[in-house]
Amino acid sequence: MTKASTSPAPARGPADHEVRDQIVQAATQHFRLYGYEKTTVSDLAKAIGFSKAYIYKFFESKQAIGELICANCLSEIEADIRAAIGAVDRPPEKLRRMFKAMVESSLRLFFEDRKLYDIAASAASGRWEAVRAFELHMQSMVQDLLRLGRETEDFERKTPLDETTAAVCLVMRPYLNPLLLQYSLDSTEEAPAQLSSLVLRSLSP
Repeated sequence: MTKASTSPAPARGPADHEVRDQIVQAATQHFRLYGYEKTTVSDLAKAIGFSKAYIYKFFESKQAIGELICANCLSEIEADIRAAIGAVDRPPEKLRRMFKAMVESSLRLFFEDRKLYDIAASAASGRWEAVRAFELHMQSMVQDLLRLGRETEDFERKTPLDETTAAVCLVMRPYLNPLLLQYSLDSTEEAPAQLSSLVLRSLSP
């Protein structure tokens, strides 16, 4: 399957500059402790020992810093899903693993790093670039899996591929979108098996 990484819009300054890493580390720590909304660029500047103006040489805004952190979080979810899919050969089992990894990885972010999860919620609400890129990567992953299933004759081939891809992504959406996940917590234990079984029945040739 096509490999794609989740990344926000390019940041300012030299990409390999260690100051950028310091800013991101300080921001991650502050966001974990105080939340995204309550942290200011001034807070980050004070923590690192630089001026706000110097930070703005590397990131144009607090959102730009949040974008990078959000992209890192979403990349972890994407990596978990790709690892789960790559661990098996048959398309139906790949799809089952995809649903399971998707829910488990999203829940881990929700419960273990709740304040960082709140960044993802803000990103989803504001349709940040990192979120749009993540959605496109998930769509591409689903489409690749469906195409493979059609090639192996595990999945039906009458429905247009883009239509089927869109439908499967809609089924997954409550467990991938940070704004929706919080309303689906009471069904996360059963959801992966139930949803994947439903989708697989609809894909039967």
